[in-house]
Amino acid sequence: MGEIRLVEVGEALLSVTTVEELVADPRAGAIVSFGGNVRDHDHGRSVARLTYEGHPSAQAVLAEVAKEIDARFDVVALAVAHRVGPIAIGEAALVAAVSTAHRGEAFAACQALVDLVKERLPVWKHQVFTDGTDEWVNCA
Repeated sequence: MGEIRLVEVGEALLSVTTVEELVADPRAGAIVSFGGNVRDHDHGRSVARLTYEGHPSAQAVLAEVAKEIDARFDVVALAVAHRVGPIAIGEAALVAAVSTAHRGEAFAACQALVDLVKERLPVWKHQVFTDGTDEWVNCA
């Protein structure tokens, strides 16, 4: 079992560099990270702004996901965080980093971590488009 060094759902700004630093370890030969940033478009429509809202269980669900990835892979360290609240275009909504002894395991673990977060995290995105319309999307 590795070390889960960060699991957080909150309003603070997120940084890929920060989660990479959190998982750095002399035992690790590889660090793979992911930054999911807010883009200015979705399905051909221009996005003006968006807000993420999380269910009260979001923190616990994220912790369960982190533990599952730690158990499935030979992780040295893992860090993952998702923002809620208003997020500006270009800012990170989801950051994750995994360190392992070898690169293949790090890539696989980080991809599985992000995919599982997207599948399970009870977070909803409210997008407002530049034409004044809006939509809610159940996705992390």
